[in-house]
Amino acid sequence: MKEILEKISSYNIFNYLLPGAVFGFWATKEYDLTIPTDILTNAFVYYFLGMIISRIGSLIIAPILKKMKITKFENYKDFVKASKKDEKIDLLSEVNNMYRTIIALIVTIGFLKFYNWLESKLIWLSNWNITIGLVFLLVLFVLSYKKQTKFITKRIKANLDE
Repeated sequence: MKEILEKISSYNIFNYLLPGAVFGFWATKEYDLTIPTDILTNAFVYYFLGMIISRIGSLIIAPILKKMKITKFENYKDFVKASKKDEKIDLLSEVNNMYRTIIALIVTIGFLKFYNWLESKLIWLSNWNITIGLVFLLVLFVLSYKKQTKFITKRIKANLDE
């Protein structure tokens, strides 16, 4: 257990575990759910929930904010070069991602509230909850994989071009 805790970075804590715990706490109150009480199971459940919320932030929230011109990104090659010169950029990027994940957390809670309202109007929808959830997760993680692969490729090219 100690070895696992030592490998968890601040990024994982603030972008996965914390939002997952907040979401899990909200869900237990809102839906009268029971999450197992042992700390290890809680950590894994909250981490996974946080991972989902973080991916929603990366794949849905970030592009929307970019399209609305609320955020603007620099060229990735410039980011890689600047990060090597100024180590604080990585920390600032981590904090930036945490804010995006918190926005995604709030949006996700709002969406689930809307879905519950919709489900009360369309009774048949409740029969499809698991299927809808699994399809959503499949699409979310396929797109995450695609984005991460592209990110790795861009980073390799940025480092080779130096």
